[in-house]
Amino acid sequence: MRKKQKTTPSPPRRTNATVEESDLFDGLPDDLVVFILCKVSSSASSPSDLISILFTCKRLNRLAVHPLVLSKASPKALAIRAKNWSESAHRFLKLCVNSGNIEASYTLGMIRFYCLQNRGSGASLMAKAAIKTHAPALYSLAVIQFNGSGGSKNDKNLKAGVALCARAAFLGHVDALRELGHCLQDGYGVRQNVAEGRRLLVQANTRELASVLRARSASPDPSVSGSGCLLSDFGCDVTEPETHPVNTFLKEWFGSGCDGSSGLRMCSHVGCGRPETRPHEFRRCSVCGAVNYCSRGCQALDWKLRHKMECVPMEQWLDDNNGGDNGGVGGGEEVGEQN
Repeated sequence: MRKKQKTTPSPPRRTNATVEESDLFDGLPDDLVVFILCKVSSSASSPSDLISILFTCKRLNRLAVHPLVLSKASPKALAIRAKNWSESAHRFLKLCVNSGNIEASYTLGMIRFYCLQNRGSGASLMAKAAIKTHAPALYSLAVIQFNGSGGSKNDKNLKAGVALCARAAFLGHVDALRELGHCLQDGYGVRQNVAEGRRLLVQANTRELASVLRARSASPDPSVSGSGCLLSDFGCDVTEPETHPVNTFLKEWFGSGCDGSSGLRMCSHVGCGRPETRPHEFRRCSVCGAVNYCSRGCQALDWKLRHKMECVPMEQWLDDNNGGDNGGVGGGEEVGEQN
């Protein structure tokens, strides 16, 4: 009697469609994947857009940290929150800096200078970005020179501050243009020229107004229509300028007390966040003495935003607390150095 031979079932045949479906991504060349990741990196709205890619697969984890991808990372992709700061976040920013991302150079420079109190390294990174015509870095270096930040009062270099402001203003930085106008009006670090200073201030307000009108015409969102505050000298309702992510980081860091400093104040302009690097570094309002600013530009903008409605002379504040009546409320834009 003949024995039946055992037959093993043959594996299912892979059709062409199955092969194409499984190898579609693996078949893409690295150059094309890097190109796509560069687009994602440059348009990312938050760091999580990049971080989520790292956890997708081993190939994307490797290509997402390609120098070309990191060099294209947008400011919002680098917008790390102060509460999420860690050594891994520090390493990520350093990778972006080493890849040639000038926005990362500016961001890490500001964090090191003001938050980590590594003044030399922070200033060096900001200078690296400034050399590549990064306007916010030029303006931040100007503020450091005006205040002698990281050193003593004798380390102020007003002429260098004016020169850096002029370069940033030439590149279209509105705050630098406003700061330069006040310097010319007051003769601060430069020969006084009231007419030229006033012209630059009007130009700053014109650019401010034009940028907001362009944003309104381009966005159908009704929330962009206005903020209820007359920021422009032309009597128009202009929305408050968007705060740079690193300024938001400084506000959160200094406000949470992560730096461990005591007795140091933060710039009173809500969109700034710069802290003092020594006691009495910033100027105080000469009328009320209740607010302080790192620059004339911050003071002028905060005056329009908020302080104009709040500024009360110190004498009247004391009289009101004592039940007296000293007449009308005063306000002023001048700031007097405290040190």
